[in-house]
Amino acid sequence: MPMDGLTVGFITRELNQTLLGGRVDRITQPERDAVVMIIRAGSENHRLLLCASPNNARCHLTAGAFSNPLEPPALCMLMRKQLLGARIAEIRQEEGDRIARIDFDAMNEMGDPVRRRLVLEIMGRHSNLMLLDENGRIVEAARHVNAEMSRVRQIQPGMAYAPPPAQGKLNPETLTDAELAERLEGYRGGSFERALADTVCGLSRAAAEELACRVLRPGENWPEDLEDACGRLEGFLQRMPGMADARVLRGEDGEVLDVFPFPYLSRSREQQEPFSSLSAALDCYYASRDAKDRLSQKSAGMIRTLKGQTERCLRKLSLQEEELASAAKMEEYRRMGEAINANLYRLKKGITEAVLPDWSDPEGGTLTVPMDIRLTPSQNAQKYFKKYQKARSARETAAIQRDKTLEELDYLENMLTDTEQCGSESELEEIRQELVRTGYLKKNTNRKTQRQLPASQPLRYRSADGIEILVGKNSIQNDRLTQGARDGEMWLHAKDMPGSHVIIRAEGEIPRETLMQALRLAAWYSKGKLSSTVPVDYTLKKYVKKPSGAAPGKVIYTHQKTAYMTVSEAEIQAMEKTGG
Repeated sequence: MPMDGLTVGFITRELNQTLLGGRVDRITQPERDAVVMIIRAGSENHRLLLCASPNNARCHLTAGAFSNPLEPPALCMLMRKQLLGARIAEIRQEEGDRIARIDFDAMNEMGDPVRRRLVLEIMGRHSNLMLLDENGRIVEAARHVNAEMSRVRQIQPGMAYAPPPAQGKLNPETLTDAELAERLEGYRGGSFERALADTVCGLSRAAAEELACRVLRPGENWPEDLEDACGRLEGFLQRMPGMADARVLRGEDGEVLDVFPFPYLSRSREQQEPFSSLSAALDCYYASRDAKDRLSQKSAGMIRTLKGQTERCLRKLSLQEEELASAAKMEEYRRMGEAINANLYRLKKGITEAVLPDWSDPEGGTLTVPMDIRLTPSQNAQKYFKKYQKARSARETAAIQRDKTLEELDYLENMLTDTEQCGSESELEEIRQELVRTGYLKKNTNRKTQRQLPASQPLRYRSADGIEILVGKNSIQNDRLTQGARDGEMWLHAKDMPGSHVIIRAEGEIPRETLMQALRLAAWYSKGKLSSTVPVDYTLKKYVKKPSGAAPGKVIYTHQKTAYMTVSEAEIQAMEKTGG
């Protein structure tokens, strides 16, 4: 957990040093639980992010760009009213815990100087951001908490702010070796890291392991001399504020795993990348994580709807298949009717069944025909002909309905794949609009949440021969990509399965290595990417047509060739990606 008590202490000290005395020039609220403040300090503009997201709560300076709603939420409007033009008086951490406090020197409506305060509580799903007035009362909060939600602590405008209930842990900034030794004595013989996390405020598992690594001697699981260890730990905690040297921990594949405010001896030094500031390190860590989490939250409802509609289609398809199976008896009804008509002279009313020659059997067999004793032989024949006509009509209708259901199922599966693979809000919004158009989702009429998003862009790669290759990320993009391609450009797509349209931005003869790279991309960005072999069709764009009224991404094509590709993630990562 990057934003533990140690990290909050380092980031508040860093922010206080950078922003102290700075003027609040602009405030936006891109998300319900995230506020961005433009602070003018030291002849520079700084973008301060305060986020109370349940999964990614944090505060730091950011270089990221954020889209804002057309109408600002209540918290944003009140912050603008009370904080615009205010000066930052102090930024600090509360009692070594995961609580950051920002004090402002502001003016009230009468022009009198007043003190305002923002409190960011980084508490997992209980995280919150609150604006307080000069009397310590809550003006507004990112999340309101009423008595039904919590009997311990309510958060409502007008209420006096009260910090979260104390856990009785020691403040790492003020603890003494004697206090620490007394607390740890009860944990003797257990895990020293766990004992530290239970005793010292704000320690994550990684931070507790680091402190233990700094204190324990080689081979120790618990210090032989607890008092000496606590003395060394107190000294380290006192020196720690001066050790600021932010690092990002990366995995073997380069993925960002964690953020440290100073180099951790308990982790591999080779995997710790230095950063100029803790804000820059945190910005790097959360850049993709926060976007993915928010995208996941926003797409969850769409995914549930698509899965529900897919299950409905599968149930309907099962019933239609049953109807087709039952309609298979129609030929038997016709044979029975014809057999009765051919033998009317031999049959009488009142018989329960008739054994008649089966003219359709080349071996001259017989056919046992059940008869209705209430009907004449001729009427029995007509009864079977009516059953035949009904079964034939049912088969034709069921076949048509089955084809429609299969088409709808294919559309839903494509939309589901596109939604699950979304990489940006623009892509998600395009899919949402498509589902609104087709009636699977209702149109969003809440103007506050509507905002203009730029059109999503395809993935862009540069081949070994320097030729650009474009890859659609979803069905809507596929349509734009293919329709915008030139007739002489090469078009590729995985055969008979959902996948990306791929365009090689070159006409004429395509170098072999460029074609191979495009084939790998078409195979990788398809439903069959994990298969041992993926068939990929390729042809010139002029042979690709979109039928009138076809679903997004649906095309027909001719003059294609097929290549069978085996592709790995390493091959895709080795390609030069230039955008998207």
